[in-house]
Amino acid sequence: MDRKGRVMPRITRRAALLGGAAAATATCAPWPTSLAAAELETESHGLSVFGGLALPADFRALPYVNPDAPKGGTISLQVTATGGNQNFTTFDTLNIYILRGNGAAGMGAVFDTLMTGTLDEPDALYGLAARSVRWSADRLTYRFLVRPQARFHDGSKLTAADVAFSLNLLKSKGHPIIQSTLRFLEGAEAVDDVVVVRLNPARSRELPLIVAGQPIFSKAFYTAHSFEDPTLEPPLGSGNYKVGALEQGRHINFERVKDYWAKDLPVNVGQGNFDTIRYEYFRERQVGFEAFKSGVFTFQEDFTSINWAKSYDFPAVLDGRVKRETIPDQAPRGAQGWFFNTRRDKFKDERIREALGLCFDFEWTNQNIMFGYYARTWSYFQNSAMAATGKPGPNELALLEPYRGKLDASVFGEAAMPPKTDGSGQDRALLGRAFKMLQEAGCKRDGAVLKLPDGQPFTIEFLDFGSSLERHTAPFIKNLKLLGIDATFRVVDSAQYQSRTQTFDFDVVTQRFGASFTPGEGLRVVYGAEAAKTPGSQNLTGIADPVVDALIEKALVANSRPELETICRALDRVLRAGHYWVPMWNNPSHWLAYWDMFERPATPPKYDPGVLSTWWVDPAKAARLKLPG
Repeated sequence: MDRKGRVMPRITRRAALLGGAAAATATCAPWPTSLAAAELETESHGLSVFGGLALPADFRALPYVNPDAPKGGTISLQVTATGGNQNFTTFDTLNIYILRGNGAAGMGAVFDTLMTGTLDEPDALYGLAARSVRWSADRLTYRFLVRPQARFHDGSKLTAADVAFSLNLLKSKGHPIIQSTLRFLEGAEAVDDVVVVRLNPARSRELPLIVAGQPIFSKAFYTAHSFEDPTLEPPLGSGNYKVGALEQGRHINFERVKDYWAKDLPVNVGQGNFDTIRYEYFRERQVGFEAFKSGVFTFQEDFTSINWAKSYDFPAVLDGRVKRETIPDQAPRGAQGWFFNTRRDKFKDERIREALGLCFDFEWTNQNIMFGYYARTWSYFQNSAMAATGKPGPNELALLEPYRGKLDASVFGEAAMPPKTDGSGQDRALLGRAFKMLQEAGCKRDGAVLKLPDGQPFTIEFLDFGSSLERHTAPFIKNLKLLGIDATFRVVDSAQYQSRTQTFDFDVVTQRFGASFTPGEGLRVVYGAEAAKTPGSQNLTGIADPVVDALIEKALVANSRPELETICRALDRVLRAGHYWVPMWNNPSHWLAYWDMFERPATPPKYDPGVLSTWWVDPAKAARLKLPG
């Protein structure tokens, strides 16, 4: 989640596999090169990246759930956010798997997948619609055995033909990000109750798991209905929730399917406990918070430091009806910052990009605006073993040396770090250094105006669709103006923001790219050259570096976790040396606030609070609160 909470709240039962999810492929052995034993198959109840599965084939429930958790009640959450360049401050379609339209939050809960992940074991998936999977010795053919009891919500059978139809549909007509991640899927076909998936030899390590995590559509439904058009007609799904009451752009309910076919499977026991999950939409965060105070919605994860520090003094907090918790965040935090659009000439020179980064005073901003809650972000793989530190070690050097002639010399020194300022808000030494770098890049001062090497005034527009970051950006803009740069902060409506980011029509946008425990296809989506040319992609910066692409390709076929971590550290060095962003900050904790009506398992999951998947409503507590609705 980003600094604005720009995320679609998740039904964490399922694996989210768009743009670099924490999933991957099968078994721990290296990729074999011989095809002699292609017909020999291995069968398993799940898939893992580099090692064995933590849970045996006969496991009864996930270790962090309460198998006897009661069902019932409602949890309601606010949506005031976006994810990637998709807008979620409103919605006008229930199809989140195409580029067109603003998809409604929570739709992933409507569809089952072949396999699903856990919140303790990020590198593994276990059988859901598929009871098991078999793969050939060359790992180019996967056979998923579909459970005969699988059903859609109308009672019709979910078949291998539906799965094959769904995969082929997503590959040909899905969102560009999905199409990109599935491009090495050669095809899928149904043979009786088996889905046969064939992969291209150039496939990545995680492609089988990406395939296993795609939503399963009803072939009959999408034969009668268009898949490519935005729509508010609820789709036919097979998941543990279905679309309930909704008002376009304002709220949407998801109702628990009481006769859900998979409710007793080990991957689902003790989960999906709320009868209703409701998302309330607010265009402004503060309006949403006022609604939370009055009980319009009952749970929120707060992302605003001033809110967390100063706003929880209302009566319901003081008398204990609203609870607050700070929970350590052990997951990788990814990259959050102001990202330059390097497709524009003024940002093509990395010296200019580096100079601009020297003008942001994090220390002042953190203490004066964010109450000292945050830590500076400095890596694309923040809070993980994949973040580069110090000078490259021997294994990293072995990866980087073949590209020495194509890389800045700084890649082979200390990993690039954002500067530590004097905390004054206007560090003269850093501003002087920035001005010198701009001059070296060909910029010239003409009175009060800094001009680019082509003689045009240097202007920068920080584009956003809300004002919550304006006060954080204003001191940055002030320092840029001191150098003669005409910097402005512009707020546009959400539809225009989405259109402009999808077509890369901006100077600078603020974004957070989530991190995976096991980076894979998401690296191509966010940092790959092909994605830089794809409208609607997450490569907002326009990174198109052959060295970056080469390292990504190596990461996608790494044979062990140490190897993957080494490759990612090398990639981190190259990306950071490119100064494509001005790193912002990260919160080492989850800030949770909720009306005191919930219970949860004694043992929480390791990498996520697990609210939607594992919590439940205590009816007696809920009755005492007497909340509206």
